[in-house]
Amino acid sequence: MIYSEVDKQFWEDLYISGDLNWDLGEATPIFESISKDISPGKICIVGCGKGHDAVMFAKKNYEVTAIDFAPSAISYLKQLAADAKVDIHAINTDIFNLSNDYFNQFNYVIEQTCFCAINPNMRNNYEELVSNLLVKDGLLIGLWFPLDKNVSEGGPPWATSVEEVKNLFSNRWAIEREEFSSLSIKPRKDREKLIVFRKV
Repeated sequence: MIYSEVDKQFWEDLYISGDLNWDLGEATPIFESISKDISPGKICIVGCGKGHDAVMFAKKNYEVTAIDFAPSAISYLKQLAADAKVDIHAINTDIFNLSNDYFNQFNYVIEQTCFCAINPNMRNNYEELVSNLLVKDGLLIGLWFPLDKNVSEGGPPWATSVEEVKNLFSNRWAIEREEFSSLSIKPRKDREKLIVFRKV
């Protein structure tokens, strides 16, 4: 049976096969740097993968909730957290099925390769979800990727453009920071852009 990215098994099969070209095997350098610039608070990582960033933030006294569709990703994260002796609230679900108990709960949402994993026709739903998750003045800290792909190439990862992201996050958001970071890993240089949005 052939699955698509809307099916849990699609992502689980990738974890089982080890075909995880989005996984850095360590915390994202840009997020590690940002963690020093913002105050510890409640943080939600959507599409957290194996959880390297989740553990990094937890070590720095952030209260971390991490969500992923693939059971194997969450299992790996739980073991990583146990080994690091940190507490992380790990949730195995489709982010769009997240309980509204989590709405208006977070100071920060972290985005990296979750947006591009979602079919473009669901991107308005994504914007609504992260707005719901954040408190007023909360930050959506995003590494928007891949900027060098055409939508006609399909996905995932689906093409992303700075213009599309800014249009999507224009009505109830203000841009706090925008840059091509010198801390991007080599394979993603100029292919990802850091844009931090504040919920207004």
